[in-house]
Amino acid sequence: MSNVVIIDSGGANIASLRFALQRLGAEPLLTREVDVLLGASHVLLPGVGAAADAMARLREAGMDRVIPTLTQPVLGICLGMQLLFESSAEGRVDCLGVIPGRVEPLPGGADICVPHMGWNQARRVGDCALLDGIADDPYFYFVHSYAVAPGAATGAVTDHGIEFSAIVARDNFHGTQFHPERSGAAGARMLQNFLEFN
Repeated sequence: MSNVVIIDSGGANIASLRFALQRLGAEPLLTREVDVLLGASHVLLPGVGAAADAMARLREAGMDRVIPTLTQPVLGICLGMQLLFESSAEGRVDCLGVIPGRVEPLPGGADICVPHMGWNQARRVGDCALLDGIADDPYFYFVHSYAVAPGAATGAVTDHGIEFSAIVARDNFHGTQFHPERSGAAGARMLQNFLEFN
């Protein structure tokens, strides 16, 4: 199988992501080494926690400058997706700037819990190769307090008080606000789709 690399961003979802990829026949390598990253066929950027802390770890490893230059398929997951954007209100931090836009807090309310945690549907809004072979309006597993408004890069949206980007894509960069590694058959098919990207 291809040379799949997971960026060691310190996220708590790394172990479950590795297991999910192994079930698909991949043997992903966890790294904070730029040379390993550059030699990968597919790169995954997971993340759970605060944007400022994650960006500090990427800067310390020199990956903040390298990730935006990658030409192989890249998949950001949850916080990893948010880091692909220009900036985040969480810590008022500059992010990787691969996709235009800013990460903002989800608004709470009397009937709207934040963090948004649990299963919710994603509705396709354009061409979205990550959703190939997946039934319309699939359910995925979300855990987040920040999100990105729909924009030109949005491939699917979810509603939790407001509509936000559930899947994004720009060139070789892709992102999911949800956790495909915790999303059953639909999440497994999505990861398989990603592994098949050239």
